[in-house]
Amino acid sequence: MDYKETLDFALYLDAKDELKGYRNQFHIPLQRNGEEHIYMCGNSLGLQPKITKDFLNQELDDWATFGVEGHFQAKNPWMPYHEFLTESYARIVGAKQSEVVAMNTLTVNLHLMMVSFYRPTAKKHKIIIEEDAFPSDIYAVESQIEHHGFSAASSLIKLKSRDGESSIRTEDIAEIIAKDEGEIALIMLGGVNYYTGQVFDFERITKIAHSKGINVGFDLAHAAGNIKLELHEWGVDFAVWCSYKYLNSGPGSVAGAFIHEKHHHSNLPRFAGWWGHNKEDRFKMPDSFLPINTAEGWQLSNPPILSLAAIRASLSIFDEVGMDKLLDKSKELTGYLLFLLSTINSERISIITPKERGCQLSIRVENGNKKLFGSITEKGVIADWRDPDVIRIAPVPLYNSFEDVFKFYTILKDAL
Repeated sequence: MDYKETLDFALYLDAKDELKGYRNQFHIPLQRNGEEHIYMCGNSLGLQPKITKDFLNQELDDWATFGVEGHFQAKNPWMPYHEFLTESYARIVGAKQSEVVAMNTLTVNLHLMMVSFYRPTAKKHKIIIEEDAFPSDIYAVESQIEHHGFSAASSLIKLKSRDGESSIRTEDIAEIIAKDEGEIALIMLGGVNYYTGQVFDFERITKIAHSKGINVGFDLAHAAGNIKLELHEWGVDFAVWCSYKYLNSGPGSVAGAFIHEKHHHSNLPRFAGWWGHNKEDRFKMPDSFLPINTAEGWQLSNPPILSLAAIRASLSIFDEVGMDKLLDKSKELTGYLLFLLSTINSERISIITPKERGCQLSIRVENGNKKLFGSITEKGVIADWRDPDVIRIAPVPLYNSFEDVFKFYTILKDAL
């Protein structure tokens, strides 16, 4: 498409957007002057769907009406409530329903997965992760390494991009695997790097790793609901994600996990809890743990219903729209933003996000000057700054418009 750097063109794109009506299904934060903010921060916290209140109120009403009997008599019984999310999650991450479960929070799930999939030996004990992975992931893998009696200094391999580049090349990952063959136990990457917005080649990395007997896991915090995922087909061993970014479930909401079906009947060690026990005799309180032979077997406790209700509200919109349509609009929105940014003649900014991306663009600011971020914030843009020098912008297809993209471009250009 031949883009144009005019408001009329942005409005033209909005007029022909078949998903434009979904914006009205979300609460857009307002500025002090009563105008809507230009919200470009869905990669950090998604906006609240207006139907979320109805989903929460249903459970609050049932709690008031039934008390403990709500586990069975509520309109949406609480006992199997997490199962109401399964089909939607399976579609979003490209999995079988038996391979996904809503539980815990992201880093808790990451630790639970490493209990099963990081089994170091005296020779094979190394973990590969990005150097600029989200800090919580690095903390988690370092603590797992140290828990097993090894040192992060010698057991953690941090991937770096080549000099003068921002993205990590898959061939460089393959070279490291070949070089340290027999010593690497786990590869744990962000599906979408939170800082640069790079989407990793899931399928190729998994294939290379498995050929060397290495387990593979991904943190999908910035991937779930943002990019096309086919976890089952790619053979990924495990994945974890939060639900409050692109999945719009509210701050700190319950996370999700994927465990490939090839591991469901294995003897992998795991931390056990009663909600992961065989459903048929869970309430008979047996002395021995008998895990469910699905991803649910990794559950620990019964989940918080109110949080699940908020996720379910948002997932109902994903079910209605479908990931294919969301991805089509995402590519067009981000493509338009990239075009507009390319017309700005300024050496103060550069785009470090590669073509393998979702809807996030990371704008590197010369000398890490945060004043530019402060300036666009004052003009009504909600984005986020990541030290040392990046402004992250995410035009989310469910609620951002082409007009939003154009207004952001205008504000940034004026600030520059």
